Amino acid sequence: MKYLSLLLTVFILSCSSKNKITIVSDQQSPRINFGIEKLTEALEAQEYEVTLSAEKPDQESYILIAEESDSLDKEGFKIQSDDNDITISGADPSGTLYGILELADQITKAGSIPESINLIDRPEMVLRGTCIGLQKTTYLEGRGVYEYPYTPENFPWFYDKDLWIEYLDMMVDNRLNSLYLWNGHPFASLVKLDDYPFAVEVSDEDFKKNEEIFRFITEEADKRGIWVIQMFYNIIVSKPFAEHYGIETQDRSRPITPVIADYTQKSIAAFVEKYPNVGLLVALGEAMNTVDDDVEWFTKTVIPGVQDGLKAIGSTEEPPIILRAHDTDAPLVMEKALPLYKNLYTTHKYNGESLTTYQPRGPWSEIHKKLSSLGSTHISNVHILANLEPFRYGSPDFIQKSVQAMHEVHGANALHLYPQTSYWDWPYAPDNTEPRLLEMNRDWIWYKAWSRYAWKSNRDRNDEISFWSKQLSDMYGTDQESGSQILQAYEEAGEIAPKTLRRFGITEGNRQTLLLGMFESQLVNPYKWRVYPGFYESCGPVGEILIEYAKKEWENQPHEGETPVQIIDEIVAHGKKAVEAIDKAEKAVSDNKSEFKRLQNDMYCYDAFANFFSEKVKAALLVLRYSYSNEITDLDKALPHLEQSLAYYEKLVNLTKDSYLYANSMQTAQRRIPIGGDDGNNKTWNELLPHYERELANFKRNIERLKASKNGEIDRVVEEPWQPVEVELLTKNKGFYSLKSGTQIYNDEGAVLEKIAPELQNLKGLKFIADSQNKHGTKIQFKTDKQVKLIIGYFNTDQKRFLFPPSLETNAAGNTHGEAEVILANAITLKDLPRINIHAYSYGPGEHTLSLGKGRVLVLGFINANDAETSRDVGFVGKDEKEAVDWLFY
Repeated sequence: MKYLSLLLTVFILSCSSKNKITIVSDQQSPRINFGIEKLTEALEAQEYEVTLSAEKPDQESYILIAEESDSLDKEGFKIQSDDNDITISGADPSGTLYGILELADQITKAGSIPESINLIDRPEMVLRGTCIGLQKTTYLEGRGVYEYPYTPENFPWFYDKDLWIEYLDMMVDNRLNSLYLWNGHPFASLVKLDDYPFAVEVSDEDFKKNEEIFRFITEEADKRGIWVIQMFYNIIVSKPFAEHYGIETQDRSRPITPVIADYTQKSIAAFVEKYPNVGLLVALGEAMNTVDDDVEWFTKTVIPGVQDGLKAIGSTEEPPIILRAHDTDAPLVMEKALPLYKNLYTTHKYNGESLTTYQPRGPWSEIHKKLSSLGSTHISNVHILANLEPFRYGSPDFIQKSVQAMHEVHGANALHLYPQTSYWDWPYAPDNTEPRLLEMNRDWIWYKAWSRYAWKSNRDRNDEISFWSKQLSDMYGTDQESGSQILQAYEEAGEIAPKTLRRFGITEGNRQTLLLGMFESQLVNPYKWRVYPGFYESCGPVGEILIEYAKKEWENQPHEGETPVQIIDEIVAHGKKAVEAIDKAEKAVSDNKSEFKRLQNDMYCYDAFANFFSEKVKAALLVLRYSYSNEITDLDKALPHLEQSLAYYEKLVNLTKDSYLYANSMQTAQRRIPIGGDDGNNKTWNELLPHYERELANFKRNIERLKASKNGEIDRVVEEPWQPVEVELLTKNKGFYSLKSGTQIYNDEGAVLEKIAPELQNLKGLKFIADSQNKHGTKIQFKTDKQVKLIIGYFNTDQKRFLFPPSLETNAAGNTHGEAEVILANAITLKDLPRINIHAYSYGPGEHTLSLGKGRVLVLGFINANDAETSRDVGFVGKDEKEAVDWLFY
């Protein structure tokens, strides 16, 4: 018999004190050889004497790994025993590898080769991947978001081969088969172009190091059946390239230019020529503005670049390209691209940039369904996890149901998994330990759970409880019952952050750090903080947000679905049960005691957070009731809840001040909720405590002022007008207009000013033609010798003829000038047009250009840099709307 694949022969000598095993292989497949190494280690650990041979010895008993089987699905394998003989078949080298590793695992578990085995297995999801961000917690000096060259100074861990081996071994142990490397513009660190030699961002020495480590990573990954995928954003160019041509590295409003397209196409071609087996993940959004540009860039720059690289090496085998659906019309892009390139995949965020539900629905789910219906593989991306940082998360039940939803609701058949925490600080966990914990080790259960259900999602619940209880009892050296108590703690705590964010959050994105809490102003007036469109409709079951619930309560209307009161009751119960369960297990712990104490502390943190948040919501409900009743007694009832909330937060501060370095690993101005993370500030609970104390003090003061007033109302402070400043305008406009009632700002009859916030009344707006703004956008060039702020008015609507305000969910550079937040909400009303919210763009001395996208927008002039420091809701609302009551907390 001729063996085309791998032949393993096992012969046990009964008269010997040691079992002797001969492993026979006539192949040089890197994956099969890696499997042999792992099998050898497993056998030797059980005191088998292992011999390697190229030929089958004449033995009676053997383990045969046969040639590839057409009857098995991709990556599938079969292990069968007949008397003393065992046969392993694989569908492909990866399937063969997984079959060998399965046998090795069973040998390790049982302490010997199993006497009888009959197993056929395969993964359900065709791609099961994790990602590593070559990113940092803060921006590099002189660079924008995502701009991090591959250097030992920026990423010392990137060159640590032992670390890579540990991570790749973790991946193959979990049967993960894809690794995504995320970076804004990796090409200038990995390839050199004859036409653009100046574009390289690293030294010759570092370039050689990058070549060596990249080849090492891809080769070691391939041994383990792992496909490496390099991600990049569009359009971002290298810093030296940008400086050479006098342009910005990234500019969302910039049109595609020939030189940028040529440089990018040649960069991609050089990368494919150098690394033909590495896939590409293309993010069209965030650094490009229009869908037309997205289509053109993908079909005329990215795909031709890949094809040029293939032509250079004489290959016709298309490497896979993954199209990211974020901030683009992915179905349209795929429609235009599929005739040009066949090996395309799509990916879209599962719950956005958080984990909120296993019942996804709404417009975001429709995107998944459209993409999965194209016939190509659609990948579900569990992205960022902004609401889970930094506490440990490991609810197998929630994760299993989420993977089932990926299949059943979205039609996805692949997984792209982010780290549970510390994406921006990889490879370290956020815990305050010395030495620092590695994220992959701290969050082992995160990877194990997602990969287990990506392999097979429909597993029996009772069996899963037993499985995970055993995993945890082994981890902490307890009995099975105590393991099940630790599992219960994980699963109870695992409901708290998802339920809280989906019912009370402003966004699912990394703009919000949920576990630092929220201000009352954000609970009672969320839309001032710009709720991300589609969030409430997509990231949880049908239900009501707080302001809807309060209105229905006042009007005695029936409630629908999941309610805020239901959720706060549930999260408090979850926190209590998590603490009770983890405390019950404590006495039985004999292994990894330090890690158990950290896990236990996380359960205490979740419990304190749940109570803190619950009390805030109770206070907010009474404040919202006051907005209808005008009864100060409602505010009196709210006060004890806000005080109790602060007490729970102080407990949270004490639990975290020595145990955690930060709550969120992204420590930049992209974080805005509950408060800005500018310059690495406001990243711990201790830093947030004074802000919550001030909120309580303001609330008390305003209640007393209301009680002291004669009619139950207080005269609010009359805001002083902002002071306009002169700058040198370098672009032409159609003149100026005063911000006075009755002024017509566009030629159409409806654009007449009615109400204007007092802060704005000294300003002069720049006139523009509405049709021109809609067709070409708005551009302002100016020169200033001082610090100034440019005041922009965005219409509060989602109609496409109006320019949308900056959105950090889709434009990571959308707060470069401090423009992301609403400074004055509901600040201007115009006849027959939507209300206006005011944003402020900060600029230093020099010459500047602000290019805004297509759609109507108001340019209201320049003010002193020290003005517009305090945000508020001016309150110009419709006659059937209630004025916001967030002023009670300012």
